[in-house]
Amino acid sequence: MQEPCQLGACYNWRMILVTGGTGFIGRALVRHLVESGYAVRTLIRPSRQSPRLPQGISMEVAVAGFDDARSLRAAMLDVDVIYHLAGDERRGAQANLLGVDIQGTRAILDAAVDAGVDRFFMLSHLGANRASAYPVLKAKAIAEEHIRRSGLDYTILRTAAVYGPGDNFTTGLAQLVRAIPFVFPLPHGGETLLQPLWIEDLVTCLIWALDDDGTRGQTYEIGGPEFLSLREIVLDVMHTTRTRRKPVSVHPALLRGLTVVLEYFLPGLPLSIYWFDYLAANRTCSLDTVPRVFNLMPSRFSQRLNYLEGQPWGRRFWRSIFGRRKQ
Repeated sequence: MQEPCQLGACYNWRMILVTGGTGFIGRALVRHLVESGYAVRTLIRPSRQSPRLPQGISMEVAVAGFDDARSLRAAMLDVDVIYHLAGDERRGAQANLLGVDIQGTRAILDAAVDAGVDRFFMLSHLGANRASAYPVLKAKAIAEEHIRRSGLDYTILRTAAVYGPGDNFTTGLAQLVRAIPFVFPLPHGGETLLQPLWIEDLVTCLIWALDDDGTRGQTYEIGGPEFLSLREIVLDVMHTTRTRRKPVSVHPALLRGLTVVLEYFLPGLPLSIYWFDYLAANRTCSLDTVPRVFNLMPSRFSQRLNYLEGQPWGRRFWRSIFGRRKQ
């Protein structure tokens, strides 16, 4: 594999557009792109809430709904590269997977083709499959198909669970283990195997692939350097947050049903119903893909959890719930 270019030396990219740039992964990617010298524009959808834009970063912002073709075309001005990270699964039972993950992807693709965009990157999930019984995994697979048929030079990264400061994974677990007294419920006893991927490693892969022509037209499945059961992950989070709870096995259908009800009354829950779909089966891939393709040795899970230390996770849990209800 060729060495990636530094600061856009191989390709004179005029502008990089990032969808989902206000999310956990998007903010990290935008920050690294700008720090690497790239011109970046973040696409945000109209909302009554203030967007969580990266702080202290010089970038352009374009406001456009996925159903607004004219605004999308305007957002594509001078754009050579798109990182498509936008998705709606974080909203749980309120998510519009058809409108955002599927139709939204098609709208972005149509505008990108019209604008002559050179490269298109998409983040998907391990387990994405059109025949999946789980809505998010099915939606991601359908979006992937649209990308492959678009005629654009694409790179799709199917990622394992991504973690880091500001995520919805480990910080959600930290809030729950502090808020739930005495015991902690785990679907099937936490036997599901995961392969957590450090946010900085994912962003490095995304930027590394930008100027590597060998990644064009490819779909990669990437994860961290180890397989961990959900139980092991929860115990690591408990250890880091100095919390003691007894893990108890609960049937996944019961947990999912309870979460659906709770999301209706408490929309600020840190983990959505779609997490239980993700945990319904092992979400792992080859351990050597990141080192082999991206020349990077990913970080081990337990060595990167220091951001969970010393935080009032219990108070954050209740503040997120009651703060959201007041909006």
